[in-house]
Amino acid sequence: MEAEAPPEPATTAAPEGPSLALEFALDPAAAARLARHPGFAGARAGRSRSHAEELIWLDTADGALAATGLVLERPRRGPARLLRAMPPAGAGWSPGTPPLPATEALPEGPTLVPIAAFSGRRTATPLATPDGAVQAVLLAGKLRAVADERPVARLLLEGPQEAVLGLAGRFAGDLALLPPGAALAEEGRALARGEPPRARRRGPPNLADAATVEAALAGAIGHLVEVMLVYAPGCRLGLGPEGVHQTRVALRRLRSILRTFRPASRCAALDGFDRGLKTLADRLGPARDWDVFLGGLGAAAAEAMAGPNGPDKRMAQLLKSAEAKRQGAYHALRAELDGAGFRRLVLDGIALLHRRPWHVPPEGITAEERAARLAEPLADFASALLDKRWHKLHEEGEEIETHSAEQLHEVRLEAKRLRYAAELFAPLWPGKPTRRFLRRLAALQEDLGVANDTEVARGLVASLGPAVPAWAVGAVEGFAAARVAPARRHALDTWEGLMACAPFWAET
Repeated sequence: MEAEAPPEPATTAAPEGPSLALEFALDPAAAARLARHPGFAGARAGRSRSHAEELIWLDTADGALAATGLVLERPRRGPARLLRAMPPAGAGWSPGTPPLPATEALPEGPTLVPIAAFSGRRTATPLATPDGAVQAVLLAGKLRAVADERPVARLLLEGPQEAVLGLAGRFAGDLALLPPGAALAEEGRALARGEPPRARRRGPPNLADAATVEAALAGAIGHLVEVMLVYAPGCRLGLGPEGVHQTRVALRRLRSILRTFRPASRCAALDGFDRGLKTLADRLGPARDWDVFLGGLGAAAAEAMAGPNGPDKRMAQLLKSAEAKRQGAYHALRAELDGAGFRRLVLDGIALLHRRPWHVPPEGITAEERAARLAEPLADFASALLDKRWHKLHEEGEEIETHSAEQLHEVRLEAKRLRYAAELFAPLWPGKPTRRFLRRLAALQEDLGVANDTEVARGLVASLGPAVPAWAVGAVEGFAAARVAPARRHALDTWEGLMACAPFWAET
């Protein structure tokens, strides 16, 4: 971005509320066009100031700083500073938070050596919005290691909270910007080592240190939005099924958390966020279903139908058509993840963490009642909710040996709801009883899931159309049906084991 005479500045309201800094990763080609973007050019409130920038990141030869999430950054100008490139494991986290100065002291003794560097330009531009003045800082150039380099661009927006969130929302409409999956220093370390950057967050959130309902809600949202950002880039054909699977699991956990905490946090903003998550779920579902079918039942059925001369041609045609369906599902999913809808969904999640809209009570609830519910000790809230879901599972499974397929499906759904909540709150009750309960609950859900997978498979092969021989469709349906009876018997045994397991949240 070249320094140039600014246009007439927009009217800017006095900054109000807390300040906020958000960092975004930009495609380097898009970064080169940022100055001409209507939303950027229209908000410019002064000259851009640009200068060459070089950042060098240092660590010990054995990576002692990186092991604790730290890095020493030496800029072209100014003193070196110790940064936290990875957030502490038990700390709350909001995606888009830029690296912060570390509170730890630089360890003495080991010699620090350069591990990676950035070379490029830093351009700062003042922007005006109705909610206040925002400083935009673009870092564009190359990330360099000894044997490799690649172009990178980061955009930092800093100013009043509403101004930053509003500006980011406008940019997200047509700019491919998302919070980065890793700090620039961590990407440099990974480039130097020839490995992927370490994920800030993986798996389910750990709420062991969340004292209240609100702390748990905010911590879980921040954690799982970050997990989605980690795995969404891997939702591509040729990269295997893990990206889709883990993105879908994170999304399901996130939706489950919104339902879990709804009694204490019900508000329109959370409901709107959940609708956006459902839209993404509708894209993830078909891709995951075809992955499971082609990697499981479909492949097993084709192998079982193979003859002495190799695969059955009719089954081969079915698998070929199924693969075409999977490719279509992946293309639709990728279009969703690369589009403005996903970017706005992520920003909605970040906005929830900063605005905390659940503080405003809905009609019929006083502010005092809402505040008390949000401040309720998490263990008390969790015990009551787990009790409710445990009793609901008991009710659905009463006389389970006589259940129809539809009734077993309802048991499975209740088991899934209990499992998500139990996994979420398990860190509050660490120990063997908790692990044993979760193992048995997971086994029940898996056994009951065989029948559900059979129904999904039937629907999938039925959707393949007349190009697939009817014999192959019937063969897959028959193969799938043959798995149901053994799985049902095993599920009944698993049910008995779970019923004999004391609820861990009731342990004293």
